[in-house]
Amino acid sequence: MTGFTVLGASGYIGSRLVAYLRGQGHPVRAPARGDAEVFSQPLGHVLYCVGLTADFRTRPFDTIEAHVGLLADVLRRAQFDSLLYLSSTRVYMGAARTDEDAPLSVVPGDPSYLYNLSKLTGESLCHASGRSGVRVARLSNVVGPGMDAHSGNLVADLVRQAQQGAMLLRSHLDSAKDYIHVDDVVHWLPRIALSGRSVTYNIASGKQTTHGQWLQWLGDRYGSSFEVQEGAPLQRFAPISVARLHEEFGVVARPVWGDKT
Repeated sequence: MTGFTVLGASGYIGSRLVAYLRGQGHPVRAPARGDAEVFSQPLGHVLYCVGLTADFRTRPFDTIEAHVGLLADVLRRAQFDSLLYLSSTRVYMGAARTDEDAPLSVVPGDPSYLYNLSKLTGESLCHASGRSGVRVARLSNVVGPGMDAHSGNLVADLVRQAQQGAMLLRSHLDSAKDYIHVDDVVHWLPRIALSGRSVTYNIASGKQTTHGQWLQWLGDRYGSSFEVQEGAPLQRFAPISVARLHEEFGVVARPVWGDKT
């Protein structure tokens, strides 16, 4: 069977990738941070899941180290057959298009763009490394069982509130984002790593789900009440293009809500 190495295996996506791949019979390495064997042993196919999310504003140096610094060491020193770097569809903030070849814009003076800039630097490093088999996967908002309510994921926070009986939404009901189920993510990423013909892929559903829809579904599931903060802002992100993913792999995203969310 094909051998994989998952870097960032303790995280939400990384841990599920390890479980899924082992369940499929693949040998999987899941080295801890700082494990020197990463640079002395053949790694097979690397899935680079190292990253920070909600706390990137308070941990800027750790964010750069996770998204760029360690990646640079792996690209420069490690032995691998392929490497798939996990980026984010957040990089489309302010862009006129959301296909993988779209021109992107950033605002370096705005601290909220540090995440985007670090991910884009990681992407650029992948492309400039000269290593073969290096690809990028831009993930949309991942949801599913076991989400960390402190991760900065809106849905994870709403689930926690719903379980306690009452939800408070701090954005407009019509605010909307693209959400993708974690099971789709862990099924699709290895396929891209092994046989992707392109260098960059959007991993998304291609559909918008409003915050109002989440409130309604979670309210019904948990019997929870909800209210919307007065004057809550409308936050809309452009629909993410998934044409490349669909055309190359023929996959269709499953519903983001289910009995186990």
